[in-house]
Amino acid sequence: MRGDGNTLDQYGSYGRQRRTGGERLWRSFEELEQAPEFRLLAENEFAPGALEREGGPSRRRVLELLGASLALAGAAGCTRQPPEKIVPYVAAPEEVTPGKPLYYATAFLLGKVASGILVESHLGRPTKIEGNPDHPASLGATSPLAQAFVLGLYDPDRSKVVIRHGRISSWVNFLAAAAAERERLLARRGAGFRVLTEPVTSPSLAAALRALLAELPEARWHQYQPLTGDHARQGSRLAFGEPLHVLYRLEQADVIVSLDADLFGAGPAAVRYARDFASRRRPDHPAGMNRLYVVEPAPSVTGAMADHRLALSNRQVELAARALAAGLGLPVSPQADAPAKEWIAAVAADLDRSRGRSLVVAGEHQPPAVHALALAINHQLGNLGRTVFCTPPLEAEPVDQMASLKELVADLAAGRVQTLLILGGNPVYQAPADLGFGEALQRAELRIHLSLYEDETSQLCHWHLPEAHPLEAWSDARAFDGTVTLLQPLIEPLYAGRSALEVVSIFAGRPSQTGEEILREYWRGAAGAADFERWWRSALHDGLVRGSEFPPKPVSLRPDLFARLPEPPAAAPLELSIRPDPAVWDGRFANLAWLQELPKPITKLTWDNAVLLSPATARRLELAGGDLVELSAGGRSVRAPVWILPGHADECVTVHLGYGRTRAGKVATGIGFDAYRLQSSDRPWCTSVQLRRTGERYQLASTQHHHAMEGRRLVREATLAEFRRDPGFAHHGEHPPPADLSLYPPVAYEGYSWGMTIDLNTCLGCGACVIACQAENNIPVVGKDQVARGRAMHWIRIDRYFEGDPSRPAIYHQPVPCMHCDHAPCEVVCPTAATVHSAEGLNQMVYNRCVGTRYCANNCPYKVRRFNFYLYADWSVETLKMLRNPDVTVRSRGVMEKCTYCVQRINRARIAAEREERPIRDGEVVTACQAACPVQAITFGNLNDPAARVAELKKDPRNYGILEELNTRPRTTYLARLRNPNPALERL
Repeated sequence: MRGDGNTLDQYGSYGRQRRTGGERLWRSFEELEQAPEFRLLAENEFAPGALEREGGPSRRRVLELLGASLALAGAAGCTRQPPEKIVPYVAAPEEVTPGKPLYYATAFLLGKVASGILVESHLGRPTKIEGNPDHPASLGATSPLAQAFVLGLYDPDRSKVVIRHGRISSWVNFLAAAAAERERLLARRGAGFRVLTEPVTSPSLAAALRALLAELPEARWHQYQPLTGDHARQGSRLAFGEPLHVLYRLEQADVIVSLDADLFGAGPAAVRYARDFASRRRPDHPAGMNRLYVVEPAPSVTGAMADHRLALSNRQVELAARALAAGLGLPVSPQADAPAKEWIAAVAADLDRSRGRSLVVAGEHQPPAVHALALAINHQLGNLGRTVFCTPPLEAEPVDQMASLKELVADLAAGRVQTLLILGGNPVYQAPADLGFGEALQRAELRIHLSLYEDETSQLCHWHLPEAHPLEAWSDARAFDGTVTLLQPLIEPLYAGRSALEVVSIFAGRPSQTGEEILREYWRGAAGAADFERWWRSALHDGLVRGSEFPPKPVSLRPDLFARLPEPPAAAPLELSIRPDPAVWDGRFANLAWLQELPKPITKLTWDNAVLLSPATARRLELAGGDLVELSAGGRSVRAPVWILPGHADECVTVHLGYGRTRAGKVATGIGFDAYRLQSSDRPWCTSVQLRRTGERYQLASTQHHHAMEGRRLVREATLAEFRRDPGFAHHGEHPPPADLSLYPPVAYEGYSWGMTIDLNTCLGCGACVIACQAENNIPVVGKDQVARGRAMHWIRIDRYFEGDPSRPAIYHQPVPCMHCDHAPCEVVCPTAATVHSAEGLNQMVYNRCVGTRYCANNCPYKVRRFNFYLYADWSVETLKMLRNPDVTVRSRGVMEKCTYCVQRINRARIAAEREERPIRDGEVVTACQAACPVQAITFGNLNDPAARVAELKKDPRNYGILEELNTRPRTTYLARLRNPNPALERL
């Protein structure tokens, strides 16, 4: 059976594990089996078709014609870019210095929960997102979603005008209609009026909605978003008798057990949790290296970091939670078919040894019983108040969101809703299909939708209102711990959009009130500051309201908890797990091309979602990667392609939300399949499913075979015990050439000498560095077809490797930027000296000299150079021009490009240092990838400074360079991966 980069061998053996050198690591089944198609990829510089022009002459034919074209080369070289008008900055603000960016504190919102960011602004144009080091949710780092936040601001597909009945209207017309509607609502005390929002963590918006509802006492406020958090709140109600929000202190935990909780993936607290976890993954930590156990259906970012990972279906995760509770002495009867009993017993013993220094966390998609069991286990272990804390819910009005949505649908269907105001979200697309929200919505007499895009919900509404992007609007929101962040606009609304605060104000009879006025009015009363203006400026500057985090709440376990636990669901022949996508989440980021083209951390798929299956299940169903199947659940079906994923649980399938859009921007519409059609309101994350083969095929674009360095010692790993016995393990078997072996005289770098280390022990493979590099360096997207041809342009790729049995492999990530080799193989073959070395050790590209021979890419053993086969950069869309970093050249087609160590940031620091007549300080130059990394895996600095952090790490016994036997002398090196396994589980 064969698939597109996802093939199983015909005998069903799924590989013969190799244990010598680098061959024990593999990226796909083809590589594991050394299949002919993989050998073809490995033995050729580019993937088949990468050098061919679609629908045009081959490269060979172009070269044949080149000799006859030389006479025209001079004329062709005089081609000019289209003229562009420029405007002089005759009245510049005093605080603005051309060429020097300013930074403003605000927040990135994920599910309306805030993460603090700093936004870089060039002459009034936001261009780059950085983490706010003072904010508890970011600590200076960001997620891939936050890095792409700025692209959403300039998205040319954003809603630009007010729409009424499908035709262009205006805010003036809407204000008149809203005033008339307000009079009718007042006359009937709000009867028939409904407001639907996503969960509201904004104190000011909640206050505005409460004030509006006080005027209209018979109106109702409903809340819903796909990732509701209902199961977690219901679990805390089961355990403690009230809905609570649960926080974790991972840096205090020696042993962590995840019950299908992707702690480090996309989530409001993921960046902070990743940082706290990574702080204990260093072998020299005074408290010792922590240990992570993960139980989950499909491999996740968190699962890839586990010291022990167990692949179980959703139902089996609940059975494992019951068995774990029973093993720790809780009065829970484990099921007879509980899985992996020895594995769970060993985990229970490890937790018991770490009482008060451990934690158990349940995933959002697990049923309430699993959340209650996790809280009971933490209570039993004495973790509450040490590593686990409970606080009030983040939402200003916490509700059971699914129940709230069901109530609204019932009222709509019964004709009890005359006016429905929808503030954000896209419930027609995102609501579980069995509710029939779209059909019920059309029963309302007046439907108004505020959103960033004219989407599926807008299409069914009488009024569509363009929403202001969070970088254009005033607002506030709470972080994962309750800390309030004030959001301030970085730019005037590009398309005259308005915020939810302003729309609520319109219905409250104050249509001229601005978002800033509303926010200031609220906080003037809420802050209680003697000097409000000083407090206001401080809160805006810092990006948070200090002291606003929720205090821990004392809790006690309900004595009847275990009697109230519902029975686990019956086993299903084939189980469906529904999850948010790691790139586009629940679909709200689907139109951001940066995220569509970002290879997903585990599958390396781009521009699509797929049906994920284990190797054994795929073999039983006689399926290969790329086979098109029909999934059916609850009487609804979708057609989707298969992707076979090592480490996936057997007899279950996983699908991701966020695709299959029918009305979105040009980027998102028509991509992938709509997994919401399979969702039910009673069991939104797990249900029984039927799968039928269609006999058709579908092309998926995966990067897992791009730029292979197959058969080398690339990722080097060991257990913590092995490292302590032999700290030099990473260098065993190396045969580096003599230091003076070179045809060229040695070069002394006497000033600055820049270098980098990447710690594989903490790297999550999340992709934040990839998107940060893309935003900083104006890297274009190329589209699905070009990715499938091996032409992705990312300057950093993250190679994902498997090791061991495909049913339960270890998973490793290795970011690979340009190595900036001291003996750079690319430089000696360039006929035009387009790639050269600087006096500070940087391997530089001179775009003006590059003629596109690609000799450098052919000679680079690391495969880190990217060629512009086409004019990928958009030169016509005006808003996208505003997005670009003015300090970095926008490349045209026909040139080679690659990582520059963010030379523009080096030069910015150099200018500041020279102005102050001092050397550049350690840590003053922070590359874009380094700044974004949630776990601080990347360190950059001056190798000539013995006190520099990077110089210290280069002396670490785990430090090594890849392919050093080729005498390339890479300046980017790695710290080897360490695992901290439980000795009792090593034999299982």
